[in-house]
Amino acid sequence: MNVKVCENEKEIQDAFSVRRIVFIDEQNVPEEEEIDQFEEEAVHFVSYHQQGAPVAAGRYRVVDGYGKVERICVLKEARNTGSGKAIMREIEAYALKEGQHKLKLNAQTHAIPFYANLGYEVVSEEFLDAGIPHKTMIKKI
Repeated sequence: MNVKVCENEKEIQDAFSVRRIVFIDEQNVPEEEEIDQFEEEAVHFVSYHQQGAPVAAGRYRVVDGYGKVERICVLKEARNTGSGKAIMREIEAYALKEGQHKLKLNAQTHAIPFYANLGYEVVSEEFLDAGIPHKTMIKKI
């Protein structure tokens, strides 16, 4: 597994392709909600399978004093292979390198156990985002 901070247009498009498959095609999130006004300011991450195909993605930005982890997704065929954990570890390492020690994310409720295993704690009631139930989680790193 090779996780990268996206450094060029091809890598960003690879990350977007994973996001489109997972969020737009699989979860029916409208494209205008998935690809939003924060893409330019975000730092994008992509994970490649050994054969070079993108299999996971995520993005990071600083919002209200927190490092905000967003758009974490893994292709169906790559789930339970460590791809999601690898993306999260890379984002956390990047945040630390940037001097950020508090992370926040909005987790789809079915993914809460995944994030809890990485040390995130639920800090909100359930809410809908793109019609999908979420809860906010935080972690100090």
